[in-house]
Amino acid sequence: QLQLVESGGGLAQPGGSLRLSCAGSGFTLDGFNIGWFRQTPGKERERVACISVYDVTEYSDSARGRFTISRDNAEHTVVLRLNSLTPEDTATYYCAVGIAACHEARSRGQYHSWGQGTQVTVSA
Repeated sequence: QLQLVESGGGLAQPGGSLRLSCAGSGFTLDGFNIGWFRQTPGKERERVACISVYDVTEYSDSARGRFTISRDNAEHTVVLRLNSLTPEDTATYYCAVGIAACHEARSRGQYHSWGQGTQVTVSA
């Protein structure tokens, strides 16, 4: 069974940056559509970024221009860089495998093999 592992969360100041990483447990992420989601208590898990097997990317409106998703080909992982962070970015961030390309898989139910999540806290 596929399992993803997130890392890189932590505390950042407003305006700061963090680098999140998503790795496969026992497998590489090459050839998989990968989505990054985030969730805060009481709210729906929302997709903030996605990268397809062809490296086509999509972003939510809140992430576009501030977050960047990419593949680390040396590590065979998927990286999400968070820039210009605001307190509203505070959430648990998860990565997951999409069943289709990013433009065809935008809802949580179209993803599987979720990791445990990594906490991002933005506070002065």
